[in-house]
Amino acid sequence: MAFLTDSHCHITFEPLASQLPRILHNASANAVGCMLCVSVSLEGFPQVLEVAHTHGQVYASVGMHPGETGGEEPTTEKLLALAADPRVVAIGETGLDYYRSSGGETQQQERFRRHIRAARACGKPLIIHTREARADTLRILREEQAGQVGGVMHCFTEDWDTASAALDLGFYISFSGILTFRTAESLRAVAARVPQERLLIETDSPYLAPVPLRGKTNEPAHVRHVAERLAALRGLGLAETARITTENFFRLFTAARMPDDASLPRIAS
Repeated sequence: MAFLTDSHCHITFEPLASQLPRILHNASANAVGCMLCVSVSLEGFPQVLEVAHTHGQVYASVGMHPGETGGEEPTTEKLLALAADPRVVAIGETGLDYYRSSGGETQQQERFRRHIRAARACGKPLIIHTREARADTLRILREEQAGQVGGVMHCFTEDWDTASAALDLGFYISFSGILTFRTAESLRAVAARVPQERLLIETDSPYLAPVPLRGKTNEPAHVRHVAERLAALRGLGLAETARITTENFFRLFTAARMPDDASLPRIAS
């Protein structure tokens, strides 16, 4: 028996935060036994950490999203101090996003480097966001020796060459509800090729609700739809896919501890 793990969600964002008991109940009802609540700013980090300390199935990260333009700019030292909390299992999300960039590429790159240096210093893996910036993302990961700590390419939407380069650096590849979209045939081809021991699944909720829930608010419970599509692509059962992706999560995020509570939700094999 196995449970599902949502490796990337934002349950401190509205409308999820104000309905958190219901959101966590729905997750449990869909055999989601663990989730990683991801930080996107220093201002929002205390709420992320509070949720992780209050709910044993939730872990936290610390970082500043590349698209954030306001608020406190994180130094490597500040990231290290915040990452010392035992409920923080990763640095990020960080990376590069040139989709809506208006000349801020240099600032994004400098921020990205600080996150990588913090990750190397504390030994916790990175959560990488990249959009229309694949070459610079991979270059900086190499230059800053990010492979020493590894991490995950979250909400992956790139091609196989990008996935292969990230895998060579020791990174995992995480697929979101985009995997279920009608237009995502090329992404499904990538998902079918990623080595089994490097696969993760996520919701990126409250965004990117999977088919058949397009247009609705996403939540961790819906990672089950991602797992079902990934299982079909790879010729696996849902329970086996849950086991693989959950074991991968705990292998990557070593500061997290695999729960042994018999009351955890399970998918029967």
